[in-house]
Order: sequence, then C-alpha cells, then structure tokens
Amino acid sequence: MTTTTKNTILDSFFNHVPDRSSFSELRASSKDLIEKNGLPAIKDEEYKFTAISKKLEQSISDFSIALKINLNSDIIKTHVFEGFDGDLLIFNNGIFEKELSSVSNEGYILSSIGDTKPELFGKIAKKEKDPFVALNNVSFEDGVYLKVSKNQKVEKPILFLFLNQANQGQVIQSRILIEVEDNAEVTFLEDSISLDDKSYFSNNVTEIKVGQNSQVHYNRLQNESKNAITVNNTETDIHRDAVFTSVVISLSGDMVRNNLSLNLLDSGCEGNMYGLYLLNGKTHVDNHTNVDHTKPHAQSNELYKGVLADSSRGVFNGKIFVRQDAQKTNAFQQNNNILLSEDAIVNTKPQLEIWADDVKCSHGCTTGQLDEEALFYLRARGLGKEQAKGMLLYAFTGEVMDHISYDAFQNHIVNIVQNRLGSNF
Repeated sequence: MTTTTKNTILDSFFNHVPDRSSFSELRASSKDLIEKNGLPAIKDEEYKFTAISKKLEQSISDFSIALKINLNSDIIKTHVFEGFDGDLLIFNNGIFEKELSSVSNEGYILSSIGDTKPELFGKIAKKEKDPFVALNNVSFEDGVYLKVSKNQKVEKPILFLFLNQANQGQVIQSRILIEVEDNAEVTFLEDSISLDDKSYFSNNVTEIKVGQNSQVHYNRLQNESKNAITVNNTETDIHRDAVFTSVVISLSGDMVRNNLSLNLLDSGCEGNMYGLYLLNGKTHVDNHTNVDHTKPHAQSNELYKGVLADSSRGVFNGKIFVRQDAQKTNAFQQNNNILLSEDAIVNTKPQLEIWADDVKCSHGCTTGQLDEEALFYLRARGLGKEQAKGMLLYAFTGEVMDHISYDAFQNHIVNIVQNRLGSNF
C-alpha cells in the first residue's frame, strides 16, 4: 500500500499515543505494519471507491486520541430509544463507562480486555486484513470483553450505546471482544450517536466468536452527524451448527466504511447478513462484506439494499469464498439499489470465488429508479406523489428491517426511516 497520509497525520497521531505495556507485542507489530504501509489510498483495490485517507486529511484537524466527555444519566436517558428493556453499556468517546452503564451479568460476564487479556483478542480480527484494525491495535485505550456462558440464553438484549463528541476532529476508538460459548443465545444492539455536528474519526473493531450450536443476533444503527467519519471492522468466527445474524442500518455520516466478515469454520453453521443504507446529501457509505465457507454443509444469506438521493454515494462489495472442502455449500448474495437523483452514485460488485464443485450459490445486483407504473397505480387511487413514493420506498426497505431481532429497536428504526421517506429525505 502507498498513501500520502503515511508521514503526515500518522506521524502526528503516533506522537500522541501514550506508551502502554498491555498487549505490547500486538501494539508494536501493528505499528510497524502501519508505518510500513500507511493507510489505504484509492490505488488500493479494497478502497478504490472510498478515499478515506484523503477525507481524514481534509476533515480531521487534530489527529489525536479523543478524551472522554462529561456524561450523566440525564444525557444518556435522552438517547436510549423508546421501549428498550435490557442491559445498557455506555461508551464515552469509545471508552467504556462502567459507572454509567446498567449491567445485570445475567448469563454473561463482563470485564476489561486489559484486565482479562483473553487469548482470542487480536486473533479473530487480524491486523493484516485491514489497516484500520492495525491502527486500532496501536492506540485503543482499553476494551470490553463480554463472555456468554455455556448453555445460557440471555433473555434481554444488550445495547452498546456509543455517544461521540470530539473537539476539532480527533480519533475515537472502541474495542469489543465477544465470546459466546456453546449452546448459548444472545441479542446485541448497537446505536452510535453524535452529540454535536463537529467532525471526528471513529475507528471501531469488534471481534465475535460464536460457539457450537449457539445463536447470536447483532443489530447496528448508524445515524451519526453529517460530519462523522467512521470505520467499523466486525470479524466473526462461527462454529459447528451455530447461527450468526447481522443487520446494519446506515442512515447518516460524512464517510462510513463497514467491513463485516463471517468465517464459517465448521459444518452446519449459518451466517446471515442484512444491510440498508438510506442516504442523502453528500453522505458516502461503503459496505464491504466477506463470507468464507471452509467446511461442508454450511449456508450463508446476504441481502443489502440502498436508497440514494441528492449527491450521496453508496458502495457495495460482497465476496463469498467457497473453499475446496466446503462441498454442499448453500450461499446467496443480493444487492439492490434505488437512485432518486441523477447525482446519486452507487458502485456495486457482488463476487463469488468457488473451489468446490457440489454447491448451490447465487449472486446478483440491481440498480434503478422507482417503478413508474407502480407510482401511477398508487396516485390513481388518490395518493399524493410524495406519499406514493414514500410507500414504495418503505416497501423496498422493509425486507431488511424485518430481520431486526428486537421489536422495540425495529420500531425505533422503522419510525426514523418512515420520517425520512415521508419528508422526501
């Protein structure tokens, strides 16, 4: 990799990183990797449509680690969605706030990564796979280690609430490691909120292990300010007969990059990935997904949909790998987009790489505008133009939102989407 940021913002950033002894080997090797390669430039194939290094140079004036801000229970209460009933984990500029959180520990244990030093840390999300993982390794303050015990069903959802506010840019970094042991079940929710409109860079890494015959639901809402720059790396190891389902809803931000990888490591496991990006203004959202089938009799389902207005831009790059031993694989991938403006752009590239010969795999993509016949049909029955458009768009997006596993969170997101569609963005 080569990039103009190699000796500019990175040098400034590393000068502000405090010396820490915890995970010193991982930090040192990650720093060497970053200093050698820099951050990705548009010459790099994986980032050719998302010039995030250039965006960071332009928008982040103080490329240093953001400090915690003043939070209290009243501020938090105003940002928890209506109807939520579960455990609440508060992240203050990426740093876990135990005193402001509500943790029952019913069916799981929660601790600091630095205190626990779990063996899995840094081994699921590998630093070589994406430079922003390496950047996070170098400078994360600490992280959360959450372990769901064997044979436990966590009855109530666990909400990760990220409250972000950085002065003149700055870098916010969170780190989460989740280990779900065998025969367990849990639902995670994630909500990222900007407390003002100032620019910041949020660089987050989440590692998840799903044990045998376990079920994990992970639902994420991104609705940050129009000036937020965000990179999310989520890497998941899925074991025998386990099911992992991800839903990612992206509604706002300056530039957002979502890297989501599912490693299907044994027979009978299942990975599901659903995404919706509803964009306007100049928002840029890039969804990069990877599904790696390594063993026979596993399946994956992937559906991402986008609605783009104004000068927004969407990117979808989905890869499915089927290894030679992964016979009897069943893999589905689809990306559908609606453009509401001549200035809106989407770059979509679904991919299959198959080395096995006894599989059932399909992939595809569509990009177009609203169906004029359907719009005419609704208007002929008394609906106004904007109401008819909103109804068609909601029908298009609803297929993704139906997969959100917690009703109150689903209702919250549906209300936001309906309001956006009803106001014609």
